[in-house]
Amino acid sequence: MNTTAIAIFSIIAYLISTTLIAKNISKKNPKRTPIYLAWLAVISHSAYIALTFKNNNGFNFSFTNTSSLIALIVALILLLAANNKPVEKLGIALFPTSALMLGLSIYFPQQTHLLHAYSWEMNTHILTSIVAFSLLNIAALQSVLLAIQDQQLKSHPPKRLIRSLPSIQTMESLLFQMMAAGVIFLTISLVTGFLFIDDLFAQHLAHKTILSIIAWIIFTGLLLGRMIYGWRGKIAIRWTLIGFGALLLAYFGSKLVLELILKRG
Repeated sequence: MNTTAIAIFSIIAYLISTTLIAKNISKKNPKRTPIYLAWLAVISHSAYIALTFKNNNGFNFSFTNTSSLIALIVALILLLAANNKPVEKLGIALFPTSALMLGLSIYFPQQTHLLHAYSWEMNTHILTSIVAFSLLNIAALQSVLLAIQDQQLKSHPPKRLIRSLPSIQTMESLLFQMMAAGVIFLTISLVTGFLFIDDLFAQHLAHKTILSIIAWIIFTGLLLGRMIYGWRGKIAIRWTLIGFGALLLAYFGSKLVLELILKRG
């Protein structure tokens, strides 16, 4: 089976899993079939990335390939969390996104920097950055669901998706758990960047560094505010989205402009 066929199988599995989750969303004890299909999707997605890594003698950090890798990690984190936390319904948004990112990486395989071209220190910086972004991505989605849940519970009877979610207190607890894990990896990413990158504030890295630091300050401040002042609700939602927005611009802003708009590697 070639890499394209593996990727297509993964995309189909992601989409079927999403459909089944949506179909069973109001059931109190839904079947595990959607989760099993999602695991198949993640395994085949991983196989696709591993094979392309082998064929290229390294991982290609183009915009689409990096997006696909992050989508894979996000889906994997969600499935691991679903073993003991009620988060599987987030797959309605995350699994189609993973399918889309994987599809884009097949049809727009830009060639940029390969992972093997870097030192282990730089690889540590890159990989911890990707894991941090993935975890905080889930936290951002969690905050969006929290906002919708809070608004619907206050204004009118909630829809099926919202009724099927855990309580607001449980959702907030999950939000801050994901955020704390993301901040740990973001801290490692920033520390390794300062230690191992010669000029972290060079022209092509300055905006990325500054925005990442701003995101770190926002997320760390939120965690401290939660511990000290019990911050929750709209404060947590608003600043989680602002922090993730800064991180999104830091990680993908320049890549999007250089690779897809200016057509540069």
